[in-house]
Amino acid sequence: MIKEVIVVEGKDDIAAVKAAVDAEVIACNGFGYKREFIKELKNIAQRRGIIILTDPDYAGEKIRRDLSKHIKNCKHAFLPQGKALKKGDIGVENASKEDIIEAIKKARPSRVERTENFTREDLLEFGLAGGPDSSYRRERLGEILGIGYANAKQLLNRLNNFGISREEFLDAMERIDKDED
Repeated sequence: MIKEVIVVEGKDDIAAVKAAVDAEVIACNGFGYKREFIKELKNIAQRRGIIILTDPDYAGEKIRRDLSKHIKNCKHAFLPQGKALKKGDIGVENASKEDIIEAIKKARPSRVERTENFTREDLLEFGLAGGPDSSYRRERLGEILGIGYANAKQLLNRLNNFGISREEFLDAMERIDKDED
């Protein structure tokens, strides 16, 4: 059983995650959660830890940011949009068991102390910003590192906040370059 409690958006997400892993799963039921829910999550985070696994869309990212702001030391698991899509509907409930397991395995804690290991120049140098295929390269990088898709500014924050090492980054970029050959 996974030690941490996994926080998802809705009931269908709970069913999908429980079908993939042995874990306690709680739904925030969208963005309309109350202060009591935040208090409950803070208590759980102190006792067992929390993994946030929201949908890879605008609403899911908004929920992730809000929960992260209130609950320190939670881990973040990300599903690539393409792996959470079924008939035009994006959500955790649409992902395969294997993809949910992979996302949870790659869950990363956000750091309290921000590091500056990566800069905007790194993004430009590696074609992650300002180029014709930058969006695709960011998507692949997010998938490989398990930090989700992000625009250039968000990617820079995630690389620095999730403790990605230079070696991990370079290995991922090498994989992306091989894919393109």
